[in-house]
Amino acid sequence: MSQKERSSISTAPQNPTIITPNKELIGVKKSEPKKEITNEKEKLPQPTGWRMLVLPFRMSEKSRGGVLFSHETIDKQQIASQCGNVLAMGPQCYKDTERYPHGPWCKVGDWVIFARYAGSRIQIEGGEVRLLNDDEVLATVKNPEDILHKY
Repeated sequence: MSQKERSSISTAPQNPTIITPNKELIGVKKSEPKKEITNEKEKLPQPTGWRMLVLPFRMSEKSRGGVLFSHETIDKQQIASQCGNVLAMGPQCYKDTERYPHGPWCKVGDWVIFARYAGSRIQIEGGEVRLLNDDEVLATVKNPEDILHKY
């Protein structure tokens, strides 16, 4: 091997970098990040008595197959959702030992299932919350994505 060939081999980069193209779609505007409702708890209504504040489940913007849903579709699904996260509980929630001898059915942070038309719907910036009575909780679930959400 000549001296020239050895020098070209030794100066070649050991780990070449691969330059990938930009993955932004042309003509598609990026969606603005939605405000998280739970980060603004001081603006949320505080439940009184035996009521609890529940944030209905909101599906992701993209399906498993990669289809992007419109914001209208996501909003309709959230309104029709029967599953939600307990954000706050009133002072008398589950305190009646005659009705709840085994203790509370849920706590703050739990995902609960409720009837489709249960509670009062309150529109707030970024979506909707519901005020439910403590006896309107039908079940608790670990992961709301395990439930099929139809609207």
